[in-house]
Amino acid sequence: MRKKPQILNSETLARTRCFHIEQLDLEFSNGVTTCYERLRSSSRGAVLVVPMLDAETVLLIREYAAGVHRYELALPKGRIEPDETPVEAANRELKEEVGYGARRLEHFTSVTIAPGYISHVTHIVLAQDLYEQREEGDEPEEIEVVPWKLARLGELLQQEDCTEARSIAALYMARDLLREQQT
Repeated sequence: MRKKPQILNSETLARTRCFHIEQLDLEFSNGVTTCYERLRSSSRGAVLVVPMLDAETVLLIREYAAGVHRYELALPKGRIEPDETPVEAANRELKEEVGYGARRLEHFTSVTIAPGYISHVTHIVLAQDLYEQREEGDEPEEIEVVPWKLARLGELLQQEDCTEARSIAALYMARDLLREQQT
């Protein structure tokens, strides 16, 4: 295993309500020094929920995505609050965004996006045995809930509004996990 570079200096370049941009001065084990910039995330990360209405049907949401300025079809997701575990955050986000809670929740993996410059971690939680329960969220408008059969994942990827990579990866991983659990 390679030795991680030593952080010689860390400096905040910019901070907004959502973003913290940091500059790192690094020295690698071979003596080379360089400067990296990264987006820092909260140490708690976020959750992405795979809510299974039944053994074959996942509940997706369609909501506005400011980064691409359009409505995007994806899995429910959100930040983990300071007093929450990933599983607790997943159940809260599910109630706020989809209008369901889950009796069975399983954190089955965590993923990163662009780890070369973003420190964000997303914890993926499978939610099963759903029951109706809506809680007030922080969304500016009502979110559309879209049931989708896991057997039709190929068709989902043909939808021009379904491009969120974490959701796509989570759907395939959850499908495989559910298949393993059935055997």
